[in-house]
Amino acid sequence: MMNSFEQMEAVIAQRRAEPQEGSYTCYLFEKGIDKILKKVGEECAETIIAAKNGDKAELVGEINDVFYHMMVMMNECGVTMEDVCKEMDIRAQKIGNLKKFHVSDHNT
Repeated sequence: MMNSFEQMEAVIAQRRAEPQEGSYTCYLFEKGIDKILKKVGEECAETIIAAKNGDKAELVGEINDVFYHMMVMMNECGVTMEDVCKEMDIRAQKIGNLKKFHVSDHNT
């Protein structure tokens, strides 16, 4: 059984392979990488504002918008969820190796 990310990745790949009229995903692929990246940036900004405003439901929606647009970008750039998960697994193995930082490096 596929998880939600795998399902979304499959739908995005299918839309690219078999364009459907009226599909927003197809529209993004048709417009190209500049439009896709613009949407990624817009959704990131909207996510930041939602986090600042403290509305959890809005924030969850915006995070989903970021994930979706990132996944369209990933497809356009030939990056798979498997690629990302492999890198995440590598990084997870480094969790115990915390880097020391100075308080002045972070606004706390």
